[in-house]
Amino acid sequence: MKLDEYRLLGRSGVRVSPLSLGTMTFGSDWGWGADAAEARRIFDLYVDRGGNFIDTAVNYTNGEAERLLGTFIAGTRETIVLATKFTMSRAPGNPNAGGNHRLNLVRSVEQSLRQLGTDRIDLLYLHAWDGTTRPDEVMRALDDLVRSGKVLYLGICNTSAWRIAQMQTLADLRGWSAFAALQIEYSLVERTVEHELMPMAAALGLGVLPWSPLGGGVLAGKYSRADVADSRDAAVSDSRRGVIAASGHLTERAIDIAQAVGAIAAELGATPSQVALAWTLAHPAVVSPVMGARTLAQAQENLSALDVALSAAHLERLDRASAPAPVFPARFVDRPLVQQLIFGGARVTRAA
Repeated sequence: MKLDEYRLLGRSGVRVSPLSLGTMTFGSDWGWGADAAEARRIFDLYVDRGGNFIDTAVNYTNGEAERLLGTFIAGTRETIVLATKFTMSRAPGNPNAGGNHRLNLVRSVEQSLRQLGTDRIDLLYLHAWDGTTRPDEVMRALDDLVRSGKVLYLGICNTSAWRIAQMQTLADLRGWSAFAALQIEYSLVERTVEHELMPMAAALGLGVLPWSPLGGGVLAGKYSRADVADSRDAAVSDSRRGVIAASGHLTERAIDIAQAVGAIAAELGATPSQVALAWTLAHPAVVSPVMGARTLAQAQENLSALDVALSAAHLERLDRASAPAPVFPARFVDRPLVQQLIFGGARVTRAA
């Protein structure tokens, strides 16, 4: 697989690279990102190798990520598929500076356009469901932005499957712009999305873009059992380790999975990060994992995941080590007794 072997983004016809470049690490305002010079080197490496899909958000590093990216893309804007996000608050204390309502949506998009120095956003994500705005307000406001030309395609992140299905159906029924992309956390240490979100995306035409495909660095082998922490006790921290602890990924089980990744990496002569990314890319619903890097060396290592070929045996070992526990109703319906009751013992081929 090559970075310039492009894939279609969900139900759209736009072509994107099989790894997208995440820019949450662009800028040092949050205490652990890449400075402007290093961010530029990472960007240039990605683009020079044929990468065309860049991911950011209006609030990343307090806006510095978008501002840096705006300077980087100035000479190559028409070769880039530029994705950003709205929802997160840009002004603490102002109740309307965050959320999914039309007021924040329009203000956020205008701010992103200024920070990025561009006249359009190629892919705009709703960053997270706010639990307060009506779905029809969100979808109509998003459609208005598409009709205005300021936004071309729509995506959604970090929202339950039933809500996304509701919004996608609403858009289809009313002739509004529908979602083409779904960005969710997905990795060997976060596979619960396979229960509902991944099948929903495949059924409704949303290309999946996993964020944190390395489990916050756990799968890269950065942490050991000595780092295991109770996420309930993990406070807000300005350290990368503190952020991962607060996410709930520094667990005994995660370390076990990371060790399985490391064992296969040793067999292949690859790095654990490359194996973890290669596993994510193997899922048929995945279009382009979001690759983050704080250094040029990390970016080079992650891009080389495209050269890693996992055998069926490797995939089976990784799947077995990381398999999520079944949930209802699949836990019930998939049992042999219930299948016997449903099909009466007949052999029935399931549709793809």
